[in-house]
Amino acid sequence: MFDGNFSTTNTAGTNRFKGFKIGSKVFLGILIALLLLIVLTSALYEVPAGNIGVVTRFGAVNRVAYPGINVKIPFVEKAVMLNVRTQKDEVDATAMSENLQVVTSLIAVNYHLDGAHAKEVYQNVGPNYADIIVAPAIQNTFKAVTARFSAEELITKRDDVREQSEVELSKQLEPYFIVVENFNIVNFDFSDEYQNAIEAKQVAQQQVETSKQMLAQAEIDAQTVIAQAQGQADAQKALAETGALTDEYLQYLFLTKWNGILPQVMTSGTDTMIDVSRFMNFPQQEP
Repeated sequence: MFDGNFSTTNTAGTNRFKGFKIGSKVFLGILIALLLLIVLTSALYEVPAGNIGVVTRFGAVNRVAYPGINVKIPFVEKAVMLNVRTQKDEVDATAMSENLQVVTSLIAVNYHLDGAHAKEVYQNVGPNYADIIVAPAIQNTFKAVTARFSAEELITKRDDVREQSEVELSKQLEPYFIVVENFNIVNFDFSDEYQNAIEAKQVAQQQVETSKQMLAQAEIDAQTVIAQAQGQADAQKALAETGALTDEYLQYLFLTKWNGILPQVMTSGTDTMIDVSRFMNFPQQEP
């Protein structure tokens, strides 16, 4: 006779199996949800403002992506960001002037990548185009343009040097779709010997200018004296020719220069004072 214990044991085993089955389904659902979240996260990406995304598929360039949220195939495609904002590079450059003087300078260049050709730039140059293309081009440009000017002209014609350098650099970077905005020469440095020579030349030029000014002033003073003497001679000649240089006119000239004090003369060896007024023949007015 069967006592029923087997039925109770069988029921408990069935319940455990059902519980395991339900737990497996829940775990599987959670795992699938996590996988979907990972896939979705990998598929979505953001291109920041001022950048262009270049999407590659198994390493080959496929397309470009613009700022905002974009979608790619997870684990198959990859997005690389290229900066299209204005960038600044400062380069220490050394060159030779036309008169074979060593010139060193700090060059600052502003430029940006043409975003419409970001795909070609990444494919042909790569993301490090600044180090590969821009920096060497700045060096070559500075050397080429500096050789057109003497060391002195590099200072006196600085704007011309800058403008020619900007044009030359633009030509070199144009094939790589890099746009030059401006080319700035921060400073020019020469050897100590050349700088001392420049200072000595400036001092000599200043001395020459000072000598020229002194000579010009001396010539003006001499011409003034000659003119005064000639004027006096002409006046005396005119008076003599016209007969106007009479005793009365001479006496008039004397009186106009006289201070009103008559001189007295003491003879040597005596205490006698001679009054000069006795010898002056002033015209007497009739009462």
